[in-house]
Amino acid sequence: FRFKESLAEELRRADLVISHAGAGSCLETLEEGKPLLVVINEKLMDNHQLELAKQLHRDGHVLYCNCSTLVETLQSMDLSTLKPFPPGQPEKFALFLDKVVGFE
Repeated sequence: FRFKESLAEELRRADLVISHAGAGSCLETLEEGKPLLVVINEKLMDNHQLELAKQLHRDGHVLYCNCSTLVETLQSMDLSTLKPFPPGQPEKFALFLDKVVGFE
């Protein structure tokens, strides 16, 4: 489909999201509570996407693969093993900043 400013509506309707491992894409999907399969772009320099995907996988929130293993992963994946992503707690960060700059 054509470029969209936001994929929020598509995320709400999705049963499964297949995405690259961009931090925004991953977090938006996980915060929506949708199962996520991350496909790594192995050609990126320093491959920061692989680091993020591996950590989210270790924490039990996503499955990941690369382009050459995508079909195999889709055929064998078990989405029931995924854990819900915990909601953010920005108030904790705000309290930390208050302490650091001496407002508390």
